[in-house]
Amino acid sequence: MTTKFKSANNITGWVVFAIAAFTYLSTMEGTASLWDCGEFLATAYRLEVAHAPGAPLYMIVGRLFSLFAASKEHVAVTINAMSALCSAFTVLFLFWTITHFARKVFATTEDESLGGNLVGIMGAGVVGALAYTFSDTFWFSAVEGEVYAMSSFFTALVFWAILKWEHTADQPHADRWLVLIFYLMGLSIGVHLLNLLTIPAIVMVYYFTRYDITLKGSVLAFIVGCVILGLVQFGVIQYVPIIASWFELLFVNSFSMPYNSGAIAFLLLLAAAIAFLIFWAKKKGKYLLHLLSLCVAFIIIGYSSYITVLVRSQADVPIDMGNPDNVMALIPYLQRDQYGAQPVVFGPDFDSRVTEIKDGRAIYGAVPKDGKDYYELLDHKPAYKYDKQRFFPRIWSFNDPNHGNFYRGYLDLGPTEAPSSSDNIRFFLGYQVNWMFWRYFMWNYAGRQNDMEGQGEAHNGNWISGVKPVDQFLGKGNIDAMPEAYRDSPSRNQYYFLPFILGIAGLVYHFKKDKKGAAIVTLLFFFTGLAVQLYINNTPLQPRERDYQYIATYAYAIWIGIGVLMLTDLLRRKVKGTAPAWIATAVCLCAVPLLMAAQNWDDHDRSEKTIARDHAMNLLNSCDSNAILITYADNDTYPLWYLQEIEGYRTDVRVINYNLLGTDWQNEQLNFKVNKAAAVPVIWKPGQYRGAKLNYIPVVEDRRLPKDRFFDLEEIIHFFADGENQLDTRGGGKTSFLPTKNLMIPLDKQALMQSGLVQPEDSSLLQPELRFVFNKTNATRADLSLMNILAGQAKTGWTRSIYLTEGTPNLGLDAYFHAEGTLRKFVPVNKPSLVPGMAPFTDLDENIKLFNETFVFGKANGKQVYYDEKNRLLFLVYRQNIAELALNLVAADRKEDAVKVLDNFMAKVSESSLSYNIHPYDRSMIMVLDAYFKAGALDKARTYSEKFITNVQDEVKYFHSLPSSRQGGTDAGFIQANLAMLNYLVGAASQAGDTTSAGKWMQQLQAMDAGLGGLLQVQQ
Repeated sequence: MTTKFKSANNITGWVVFAIAAFTYLSTMEGTASLWDCGEFLATAYRLEVAHAPGAPLYMIVGRLFSLFAASKEHVAVTINAMSALCSAFTVLFLFWTITHFARKVFATTEDESLGGNLVGIMGAGVVGALAYTFSDTFWFSAVEGEVYAMSSFFTALVFWAILKWEHTADQPHADRWLVLIFYLMGLSIGVHLLNLLTIPAIVMVYYFTRYDITLKGSVLAFIVGCVILGLVQFGVIQYVPIIASWFELLFVNSFSMPYNSGAIAFLLLLAAAIAFLIFWAKKKGKYLLHLLSLCVAFIIIGYSSYITVLVRSQADVPIDMGNPDNVMALIPYLQRDQYGAQPVVFGPDFDSRVTEIKDGRAIYGAVPKDGKDYYELLDHKPAYKYDKQRFFPRIWSFNDPNHGNFYRGYLDLGPTEAPSSSDNIRFFLGYQVNWMFWRYFMWNYAGRQNDMEGQGEAHNGNWISGVKPVDQFLGKGNIDAMPEAYRDSPSRNQYYFLPFILGIAGLVYHFKKDKKGAAIVTLLFFFTGLAVQLYINNTPLQPRERDYQYIATYAYAIWIGIGVLMLTDLLRRKVKGTAPAWIATAVCLCAVPLLMAAQNWDDHDRSEKTIARDHAMNLLNSCDSNAILITYADNDTYPLWYLQEIEGYRTDVRVINYNLLGTDWQNEQLNFKVNKAAAVPVIWKPGQYRGAKLNYIPVVEDRRLPKDRFFDLEEIIHFFADGENQLDTRGGGKTSFLPTKNLMIPLDKQALMQSGLVQPEDSSLLQPELRFVFNKTNATRADLSLMNILAGQAKTGWTRSIYLTEGTPNLGLDAYFHAEGTLRKFVPVNKPSLVPGMAPFTDLDENIKLFNETFVFGKANGKQVYYDEKNRLLFLVYRQNIAELALNLVAADRKEDAVKVLDNFMAKVSESSLSYNIHPYDRSMIMVLDAYFKAGALDKARTYSEKFITNVQDEVKYFHSLPSSRQGGTDAGFIQANLAMLNYLVGAASQAGDTTSAGKWMQQLQAMDAGLGGLLQVQQ
């Protein structure tokens, strides 16, 4: 490498790094973001245990960054900055990767020291690296506290390192780069496994460099790369702990040694064996064996970050997901047993039936016996047999009926029609490849319709280019005819195919000039793209878009850079000297990265966004002192963990995730104090629910029991938990069961009044017992756990309030969970609702205070912050609850207060933050309009209604612009839902006495419906 090239390469690379760092640091979120970010921030700051399979290295480095925080409120800033800097370094290594390939391309024609080539090579690196900098998916992950930024950094670093090895392969000690690569891979396991997907490309680089290239040799090298990937994934990551668990079981149970003695003995033996192999191979001159032994040693050293998971779990930290406090518990944690395993090569269809359940891997728990450490056999991981299975299963499900309905609708199958092999392939190509991979890829380098999560409908989440004839030809419809919130959304980003076209040009040029290099990049593209989909085998109806799973866009950015070289080469046919390189760089820079930055900046700038933290604070501020708050989803739970674990806010509230109550370890943790929140009293004992006990039990009602008799909940818990009352199963086993759905909780009136759980004015509604009917035919362990929490509170005098977030199952106790803010509070009185069909409010004045004075919504009152779809879904919950409060106030003859709470919310969460009809199935705005009408605020009702109706009209215009093949199914359902809401609005206006508006809107509705062929069939 010439000195001139090296100097230019380093200086330009660091300039690109500075641009990327400035971009990410200036647009990163200043606090917790939604999804897993709150969890990762909290577990990093306090070195706790995140969800399986964990990310210990991320936690360690995150903790280091958090030490630079000026206060607890700034901890998130420092850890988010870690992601921003990791992303900027990813861009730096991408730049050097592109210039490496670019230099090889030009080296076939001229000496690299010539100015024209040097400018072209640097231009290729700048354009490709900055294109990736401003790409949609990478930018999103770069500005939040998640593992994907650091994972991308390790991927870029490892791939760059093998190219450095390639450049120096003929020099002494060059293979040290290979040892470094395996060490970095070992470290990356403690962040995310995506880094391992570079292994096949790395092996091909090694083969192309060290051996004469043949077709047979290339195929063999590819197979070897896949084998090494499998050995690392299963041999190292899975079987090192599994073999350690065999030693642990032997030492503890057979030799009566203390916990961890067997695992430590195995690790010492493994270290000794590898050390011996290294020295023996060195002594005998077996170079490849020596090198391989060193690589294995260093990948295990890197992997050793997982020891911190065991250590911190043993400390019983507040967030201890999976409780992997010993090597036996580490196995299901690493293998993600909690989430189930998807079939990859062979497996069932969604309509396959289980015919047999066999015992799989043994599951042990640390349960001392006779005063000595001991591992008790708790259960076996179930191994299922099905009535039918297929090779390459793509239409599978975890027994989710929603999946079955989707598959049948997508594949046009009848209610009982069995899917065929062609259906399986059609779903793979049409949904998994096209919708779940190609669409994400095109978001980044062609354009994005909006940030609404989609499942194939025309409205939401499609890729677009901005070339309108092409977009309409491809079935996207006329985007400009959509409602304003869609049409003018900052998330509508159009690149006019320019990045995509430049990348195709680079791909073609790369194969023409450097087939070996192009083949390596192609392998990287495949394994970080489509191969990921082949492995994860996504089911439909994912809770959010999964574009972050793929980093094939990284490999494509290399070709975007090389596309600059192709344009340079074309210009050289007309112009001599360095001008072609400068012109090509300038044109490509403007057409690709600068265009992408201009399009993406407004919807990727999160610097002023605080909605996740604000929502968590609102939830905690809705709770009584020492309350129990049961949440249901990630976005309700993880921001709470952030607020409590980092900022120390309202740590008296015990936060419990309902989904995690389905695990034995979460139930065991209820018995411990967490921060300032006391243990949660329950009836059952740990030995009664450990392992798979009570994981899932049926309701088998005894017909001999009187139908009108209700049974004490505590007695029923003892009945199903003691293990003596069981039924035979079809598989030959035993199962506990619920003998009745009629359940009762005795109520101590004096205790309830003293606790303040029941208001004095509601004391007359108190009954001696609370009766309810369990609303399922089977009970999950989460259901049984909630029963225990309620029974425990009854037994201990109702000293703690119980709250549920929206959507959390409540066993059939709807009448006893009253509205308080956006929560539902358990109040054991059947209080009549002021509005039929709505839960009663605990106290109207208290709720007015919560919404008007306590709740905060960041800067949602103006246009300075863009809120994406998942943020808006949070706002929708608030809007629905404020509408319900207003309707209750109207029913209580407090119309002025109703208008005030509505006005307050509409001012705090403006139309720019939450459209009046952004989601096709959103009823919350109709409820707000209804409340305004009923409260007598007709002018405001009309003003907002007109905007709502304009949106509906635009929705119909957009529907008409779709090709006839798209005017059915879900898309027709969207229109029908909008017309139905408008029909309801006509009725609300008419009931409020605004007959003029009602008549006008009815005419508009009928005109729209007639134009749609009578879809709704509205009548005057």
